[in-house]
Amino acid sequence: MANEKNQQTLGSLQGSLEGIETFYVVDYQGLTAGQLSGLRKAIREKGGQLIVAKNTLIHLALQGGGHDFSDALKGPSALVLAQDDPAGVAKALSDAAKGNDKGIPAVKGGYVEGSRVDVRVVERLASLGSKQSLQGELVGVLSAQLSNFVGILEAYRTKLEEEGAGA
Repeated sequence: MANEKNQQTLGSLQGSLEGIETFYVVDYQGLTAGQLSGLRKAIREKGGQLIVAKNTLIHLALQGGGHDFSDALKGPSALVLAQDDPAGVAKALSDAAKGNDKGIPAVKGGYVEGSRVDVRVVERLASLGSKQSLQGELVGVLSAQLSNFVGILEAYRTKLEEEGAGA
């Protein structure tokens, strides 16, 4: 019979995974307590959550949701959930890995908006920047196009007024 603490941890993991469409499995071994705390904070600021648990419990929780990550759950593993900003959370992981000479945390695999992805996809996602910055870029591009369109309409109106005054 499974011990009560493991059952509670499994229940908590399963509850945390409800409604989550993006998560990453990472290796955190080698981070100091201070670095791990800083990583948790950086992930939390991006709307994510870092959960450290036994691989068996992570496997059972993911398997209960229909996800098989048994190949990625070798060695110490943590689960990083991304509720709001998958790219921002991936960037926080990437920045933390670049911040130390060991390259830790190392992403072992991920699940992004309904699809299992490999490490390369997570790295590309991290290079995109946060959801908020991407939305800002989109607004900038759209407003520039609208500004150009208004300029064309103004020029056309001026041309029509000149033609009407000359007739």
